[in-house]
Amino acid sequence: MVSAADSDLFTLQLLNMKFYILILFSTCILFSCKKMLEEHPQSIAIENFYNTAAEVETGVNAIYTPIRSTATFGALYQIQLEIYAEYMYGRGSHAPLNDYQGLDNTNITRTEDMWRAFYQAIRNANIIIQRAPKGKNISDADIKKYVGEARFMRALWYFHLVRNWAGVPLRTENNMDSLNVPRSSQASVYALILDDLKYAETNLPDVPRLSGAPSKLCAKTLLADVYMNLNQYTDARDKAREVILSNKFSLVNITAANDFEKVFGADITSSTEEIFYLKFARTPSSQNYFYPLYTHYPNSGYYPPGGFYTIYSDAQANTFMKDWDRTDLRFAFNWYNQTFGLGATTVLSKKFSDKSAVTGAGNDYPMYRYADVLLFYAEAEARANGSPDTDAMEKLNMVRRRAYGKLSTAPDNTIDFKLSDYSTLSSFINLVVRERAYEDCSEGKHWHDLKRLGIAKQTILAVKGKTVADKHLLWPIPKTEYNYNRAIDPVRDQNPGY
Repeated sequence: MVSAADSDLFTLQLLNMKFYILILFSTCILFSCKKMLEEHPQSIAIENFYNTAAEVETGVNAIYTPIRSTATFGALYQIQLEIYAEYMYGRGSHAPLNDYQGLDNTNITRTEDMWRAFYQAIRNANIIIQRAPKGKNISDADIKKYVGEARFMRALWYFHLVRNWAGVPLRTENNMDSLNVPRSSQASVYALILDDLKYAETNLPDVPRLSGAPSKLCAKTLLADVYMNLNQYTDARDKAREVILSNKFSLVNITAANDFEKVFGADITSSTEEIFYLKFARTPSSQNYFYPLYTHYPNSGYYPPGGFYTIYSDAQANTFMKDWDRTDLRFAFNWYNQTFGLGATTVLSKKFSDKSAVTGAGNDYPMYRYADVLLFYAEAEARANGSPDTDAMEKLNMVRRRAYGKLSTAPDNTIDFKLSDYSTLSSFINLVVRERAYEDCSEGKHWHDLKRLGIAKQTILAVKGKTVADKHLLWPIPKTEYNYNRAIDPVRDQNPGY
């Protein structure tokens, strides 16, 4: 006799198989002077699709859909990670994150939505990896290009999964129809990530197929980041150096704080420092970037549709903020004063603002930009050598000069850090980490830095006076996963504390 639970599982498996057979596909269009990946979902039998380059490209575009949602990189993923940083605090239903004691039910639900979106994107990538090589009217060159992009994207989302959840189920093109997939080790997840990225590095084009798609240099950049997280600093340095020596990128010149709009503004199609950005647009509404909805105060002028001011800081009470040099143009660009009952020195983030937004913002999300690569290189070069050298310091100073309105490539004794003042490895690394926090503020990247370096607990204690619980360092494996995946034990396989 079949139990009710087994019957439900069998039904779910059938639905899951049908879900894999029915695909979301999209059409690339030019929209508002931005090349966008716009999706028009339809159902179609998989055996009758993926036979031409156009059909495969349509499937590749669907990989991006789940990740640009409000639940993930459209807003809430960065919001959650920013609250964890030592310079930011959360309001409303995000306020429990300020205590660093793990996730309450509301925020657990949010991370479940993120998990689901990452795996939806991975599923869509797996379909391309599996089906493109079987296409009947597509060239080998196109197959490699599109599979390279799918494997780059799969690696990127597994990279975010492994840093937030540690080991996770590895769903690939070889087990797409399997519901019961055990939790793999972190080492196994990173092995897949590296294998995918090395393929992507070889087979992606030198020039992206359109704005918002990856190139070979994007794969090298992501490899540098992955190697940093694996403490393989020589490899990280070498990949970052390859990107630098390509001479394809440069820092945008800044002379006033508002000039940073040339990098982050809603009207900017691209810039010389864009390496890999997730693309958004004001119209259609499906392409909106809603992160500004969560950062701004109503009627502040920075986001006309309104705002939840979910995250905020204090320019004086928070020591990180208090110590931030006010002549650094990034401070004026990143923050504005706004009082709402928490004191006169309360500030909100305005890095991503769109004064012309009607329903949603048009800013792009900078997954990787040239400033990131320069700072990757600075740290990795110092670690690979055991101490900083002039080359590492120069890359750091390039980012610093730009922050003070100077030409990034011209030494400036009034701004530059001096190697003699930071000659030890620890003092130099601390300097790079602080500079990266200034540079990537509001981009949701700093918490991963703190965890990678093993300094999250001490940093939060020093700045916020909060003791970080061990359970706060990872997110729980979602109930929606272990309720249906019989290979995941809800006790044995759960992250500590949940």
